Amino acid sequence: MADWKQFAQDESGAVTVDWVVLTAGVVAMAMLVMPPIKSAIGDMAGYIRDTVLAYGDYLQP
Repeated sequence: MADWKQFAQDESGAVTVDWVVLTAGVVAMAMLVMPPIKSAIGDMAGYIRDTVLAYGDYLQP
């Protein structure tokens, strides 16, 4: 019984658990935020591609 009491009071792994929970929260937030802005990112990439193609002759050395 003393081993269980000592185990319950031991906080040596608490920081690791905190970081795991924090990291999981950041990943979950990223997963929630990405779908709404996915199309905007694709549109911006297409705009950049079209602009580089349009001005590509001026970019050659």
